[in-house]
Amino acid sequence: MVVEPSRALVPTDRGSDSSPQVRGTIGGVNETRRDRDTEGRAHNARPRDGLGRPLPYGTPGVERQPEGVVRTPEETVREAQRLLDAGMPFHAHEVFEDAWKSGPDGERELWRGLAQLAVGLTHAARGNATGGARLLRRGAAALEAYGTAGAHGIGVGALAGWARELAARVEGVGAEPVDAAAEAPTLRADAS
Repeated sequence: MVVEPSRALVPTDRGSDSSPQVRGTIGGVNETRRDRDTEGRAHNARPRDGLGRPLPYGTPGVERQPEGVVRTPEETVREAQRLLDAGMPFHAHEVFEDAWKSGPDGERELWRGLAQLAVGLTHAARGNATGGARLLRRGAAALEAYGTAGAHGIGVGALAGWARELAARVEGVGAEPVDAAAEAPTLRADAS
């Protein structure tokens, strides 16, 4: 593909996070490839699909989860389960990430492990078997290290088993991407 020099996007100074900002003019429109929030922090405003993949600007996407929401553990589990059941594990991961960042120190690994399971399922559904299996196993190990206490009704042991079984399956020869909704785990130990 040949890009005319007058239309090329060129790197500019690096931001404070050392990531390049790409700016240029395309069709007479000044386009910035690195979205920024009002404080100048990087923030990707591109629409996303149900698995969190970025879509072209202007394309309708799935509504993103708001960041930094502080929920009770019960609200976190309920919202994440709703998203998992809907085939949106990437979005469930964002809910778990909020809990991991805002919750008590003693529960950080629980929420982080659950976020890793959700991202592992996301990668498996996108067809990234290696990344999916790695994150599923990492999440399972984090949950197992947390113990079998099952805080907040979460079925830690069953989730770790689900993750390891799915990791083995997605790494199988000729394995296809999984259906995220069909493979959604059940978070609560007491759910049927």
